[in-house]
Amino acid sequence: MKLRRSFVPRQLLFLLAAGLVTTGALPALTVRGQDTITLANGQTQQVQILGTTLSGVQIQTSQGVLVYPFRTVTQVAMEPPPEFKAAQAAYETGDLQVAVSNAEAVVKKFRGLPLEWARQAMLLLGDIYVGLNRLPDAKTTYADFQQAYPGAGGAEITVGLALIDLANKNFDAAKAKIEPILAQALKQRTPPKAAALLIGRAFFVSGQIKEASGDPQGALEDYLRTVAIFPEDRVAAAGAQEHADRLRKEHGIAVP
Repeated sequence: MKLRRSFVPRQLLFLLAAGLVTTGALPALTVRGQDTITLANGQTQQVQILGTTLSGVQIQTSQGVLVYPFRTVTQVAMEPPPEFKAAQAAYETGDLQVAVSNAEAVVKKFRGLPLEWARQAMLLLGDIYVGLNRLPDAKTTYADFQQAYPGAGGAEITVGLALIDLANKNFDAAKAKIEPILAQALKQRTPPKAAALLIGRAFFVSGQIKEASGDPQGALEDYLRTVAIFPEDRVAAAGAQEHADRLRKEHGIAVP
């Protein structure tokens, strides 16, 4: 009787080479979808990404769910979910309750996914928590971001932590965090949008520090820098405008 050779699909050979599975338990083939994932062995697959776990990226297979460990994934292409854009839009209009529910949904499902929108969702969630005065949640989210994305988001986290210091009336700590950002701002004529957003938020923090320390004139100038020069973060710009209007009314001051 002629024995038939066992057949191992090419897809599984790639998984074996990548160290994703062992020969003891071969997973089902991945389901072809609109997302793309590139593995450390150089293989690129078109897949359906379901989300992430603490250890890796979840992929739909024909018989269940397969998890690619983060260490084996070098690149991912996936459109952001509608909740991400909804969170951004709500944040920009100041609707923090809608923003937080959408941002939490994105972070819960896609934490650690190596994509810019996934990173931004975690940073945004921290900022929303600050705006809602949920400071312990904000601090935890920033720390979780640093664990999920080592080496990323340094300046964004710095401004977020400065806002937490400010809320806790730890003005010296907040000032120490934002001073390097403001010093760098003076050297840039036309910073990119991401940098301008951080600079605007930093000037908003600086204005509040100066206002608390009894320098309404300096505070007004910083608020108006956020409003007129660096308004990319609309929540910070709206807050700075509100503070500026109040200072003008209470102190009868204006920018020279």
